Amino acid sequence: MADTQIATITPTTEAQPSRRNEKVGIVVSTKMQKTIVVEIEMRKAHPKYKRVMKSNKKFYAHDEQNSARVGDVVRIREARPLSKLKRWSLEEIVRRSSLAQLADAKVVTTPTNDAK
Repeated sequence: MADTQIATITPTTEAQPSRRNEKVGIVVSTKMQKTIVVEIEMRKAHPKYKRVMKSNKKFYAHDEQNSARVGDVVRIREARPLSKLKRWSLEEIVRRSSLAQLADAKVVTTPTNDAK
């Protein structure tokens, strides 16, 4: 009888690198429900003068838990169209804004008017 080997198929534990585009920027508005506006600053050399030029572009991103605050540095990832302008989703909050931390602390420390 010949040796027969059974090939076992095991899923690879390596995560496939996503083909979706990612950008890192600053949250400039959280006035909508479950939506944030992220401003990305791009630096590019001028084609003729070779001077580095800055340009800003705003992206609307989906924030399911409304966790991002104005001033936070966030990473957004390309997603399917969610609305007329929303084509990105919040991936992670890279760095919290110091302004957001001060606002959270102020909300916690406000006294209530229970004692009269």
